[in-house]
Amino acid sequence: MAMDRRVLLRGLAASAAAGPLASLFALPSEAAVPMIAPTAAPLRQMRGMWIASVLNINWPSKPGLSPDQQRAEFRAWLDLAVARRLNSVFVQIRPAADAFWPSPHEPWSEYLTGTQGKDPGYDPLGFAVAEAHKRGLAFHGWFNPYRVSMQGDPAKLHPDHPGRRHPEWIVAYGGRLYYNPGLPEVRAFVQDAMMDAVTRYDLDGLHFDDYFYPVNTPAFDDSAAFAKYGAGFPDLAAWRRDNVDLLVREMQQRVRAAKPEVAWGISPSGIWRNKGTDPLGSDTNGSQSYDNLHADTRGWVKKGRLDYIAPQIYWNIGFAAADYAKLAPWWADVATGTGVQLWIGQAAYKVAATGQPAPWFEPGELSAHLTLNRGLPAIGGDVWYNAADVRADRIGSITKVVADHYPAPVLPPLLPRLASGRPPRRPVLTHARRTSAGTELRFHTTGGETPRLFAIYRVTSGTPDLRTGRDLVAVVPGAKSATWTDPAKVRGATYHVTALDAANRQSSLSSGRRPR
Repeated sequence: MAMDRRVLLRGLAASAAAGPLASLFALPSEAAVPMIAPTAAPLRQMRGMWIASVLNINWPSKPGLSPDQQRAEFRAWLDLAVARRLNSVFVQIRPAADAFWPSPHEPWSEYLTGTQGKDPGYDPLGFAVAEAHKRGLAFHGWFNPYRVSMQGDPAKLHPDHPGRRHPEWIVAYGGRLYYNPGLPEVRAFVQDAMMDAVTRYDLDGLHFDDYFYPVNTPAFDDSAAFAKYGAGFPDLAAWRRDNVDLLVREMQQRVRAAKPEVAWGISPSGIWRNKGTDPLGSDTNGSQSYDNLHADTRGWVKKGRLDYIAPQIYWNIGFAAADYAKLAPWWADVATGTGVQLWIGQAAYKVAATGQPAPWFEPGELSAHLTLNRGLPAIGGDVWYNAADVRADRIGSITKVVADHYPAPVLPPLLPRLASGRPPRRPVLTHARRTSAGTELRFHTTGGETPRLFAIYRVTSGTPDLRTGRDLVAVVPGAKSATWTDPAKVRGATYHVTALDAANRQSSLSSGRRPR
């Protein structure tokens, strides 16, 4: 079976390179250079992982930990991300109409202290963002827009919870509570609640997961709202889809107006619609987000409503109902030419898990996904669910991914809409000298700027290659000045440094230096 998949991957890569996908847009910051071969080391790539807080899945590991314990746990997650050569974390900071920061709109999350509304004694979001940036990691705030509670009794919400003050906003379904997406005042409120974090904190991204309406049935009782606002729609489903579309469109407008450098995106379930339902759909036979969650995920991409989409393609190669080898090319085709970045949600949680199909018990399954991705230039990286599974590394699957696909550093993605903005000033590389530990570089910024990151290039022949990651040897956190040592001790090398701003725009190269 493993050999069959390798043959399949080679065939897919070849067909992608020769077919319509070969003309996909280049990396935005290097848009003027020719398209590189799919096998070349990328200069930019998303390498992220989700850190979930709902039900204390990842962080905090249980409610009621002291602030010092919570801080220590989060630092450990960030250190894991660095060790796995990731460059981004997606941290759930509003899991259920609550907050991991002192919000004027919603109560403190119960997953911090065990009691909704109880002050944890520090600002978890402020701490988390600062710690991520200290390590050179991008921090994407992960929000769930409509989930109010994982239990179904409104009386158990904090007395000052918006759902208690506005019971008409709440819909109970399946033992849980939700805000009603069909109410304009709800849509405005949840946007206000999330934008509070965007405007007050140095977030790199605003991220939604795959939950919108919980189900496609009138049992989710929004009939009164439909009667009031549903005129002109052919049916309940079309009205619900429009409600979600409005949320997505308005969030884009508000993020760009408030902080245009913040990336806005969604990680929907991996199937928009099946081909048997819609000729535009994928060759699959699974749950359809368009119909079941009222989420027109393909439409958002085609209309440019997002900066990126990260579909959760949580199935193995060869899975009959939803084959990764069919879904990844389908999404690549959807994203082509739209300017919307495509990152893939990867199911690290399924590796060696009880009840999963046999391919999930092979150490190379996830690595094979990324091998397939390399033949699809529209795919700009991956996000791993979840942090605990990245840490667990069952049967060595994550170790293999890192060895096969993350051998060298990369720059974070740059949104096409920001590529033409003013880049930061180029830094000054003051010296490069040989030491017993390697080649020590010292460099600093100019003009009073503090970059988000520095990128270090080592050139052994010719001029620096900024089309690929060939010469990139390190990406380090930004500061006014910094020191970095290259342990490789390469003779005859010339070093250059660039600076990256919060939008990941890259400066021009510093003057080159050879070690003495």
